[in-house]
Amino acid sequence: MKIGNLDVTGNSFLAPMAEITDYAFRAIAKNNGADLTYTQMVSAEGVIKNNFNTLRMLTFSRAEKPIGVQLLGNDPDIIGRAVRELVRFKPNIIDLNCGCPVEKVYGKKMGAYLLSQPDKLGKLVNEMVKNSQGIPISIKIRLGPKDKVNVLENAKIIEDNGASVITIHARKKIDRYDVEADWSWIAKVKEQISIPVVGNGSIFKAEDAVKMMKDTKCDAVLLGRGALGNPFIFKQIRLLQEGKKYIPSIEDIREVALEHLDLLEREQSLIISIDRAKKNIIWYFKYQNGLENLINDIYSAIDFDRLKEIVNNHSKKILDNYYPQENIEIITKKFNNRVLFWLAKEEAKVL
Repeated sequence: MKIGNLDVTGNSFLAPMAEITDYAFRAIAKNNGADLTYTQMVSAEGVIKNNFNTLRMLTFSRAEKPIGVQLLGNDPDIIGRAVRELVRFKPNIIDLNCGCPVEKVYGKKMGAYLLSQPDKLGKLVNEMVKNSQGIPISIKIRLGPKDKVNVLENAKIIEDNGASVITIHARKKIDRYDVEADWSWIAKVKEQISIPVVGNGSIFKAEDAVKMMKDTKCDAVLLGRGALGNPFIFKQIRLLQEGKKYIPSIEDIREVALEHLDLLEREQSLIISIDRAKKNIIWYFKYQNGLENLINDIYSAIDFDRLKEIVNNHSKKILDNYYPQENIEIITKKFNNRVLFWLAKEEAKVL
């Protein structure tokens, strides 16, 4: 797949996710077959002000390439200056988030709000292209702001202003995750424009990804929630396209979860990494028996040695059929609607 001057060998990408796609998460995804990954979304203002936390989230190694970075902002001048700064980091792609539906972003006229301002969107894209020194520019959008669908208009504006690729999350801003993504609009965009189109939305299994590419003719898929606790999905997508199947064993899950813990332990402060480790362990084992026991054990842990002990003990109990059968259908529905499904909504907002 050709994105501007970048050749990407495959068609399954890891989405940028705030407080999730740190180095540890990206490394695990890449080791399991992700063809392109993204750092966490960062503020354009933070970039031009050299904010320490912003720069920390932008850091990546040469071994991670190809890799993209994602900006959040709404001022063409600031976005242009931020892109000039990002060029120094030598990412393979620079993306602008025009799809975030969260109210604290939308209320500041960023993210999905930009979809209601096609002219301004065009100016933002143009400034990015002018300042990128040839690094491909990517724009991530939704079907439209609030309850309106204007994705065809915005996609054409994005292409006309020089972007190299567009990613479409197939929901409107107003749609919650219990509203099924409407992939038909991805197909309509693909028919209208000539730059590559990446599809996103409601991809939880390899079969979903392959079906999206077949039904919409999109060039690649971007996985967000579907990759939480399931880095194996990237390998599964590749193999499924070759007519093969792969189902990770409990031992596979255990080994990758422990590897993820090792990476988190080395990367960040104890408080931040422990919190992220707990969430990731739950995601790894969310479709296995004994989930409630796991959650209770994890939230009493205060260090990585204890977390690793929990992962090992829990895996053994699953293999020994120690736990009663879980209702996986209920857990799947909860997770698909809210990734921190084990928390009350008030707690989830804090995290």
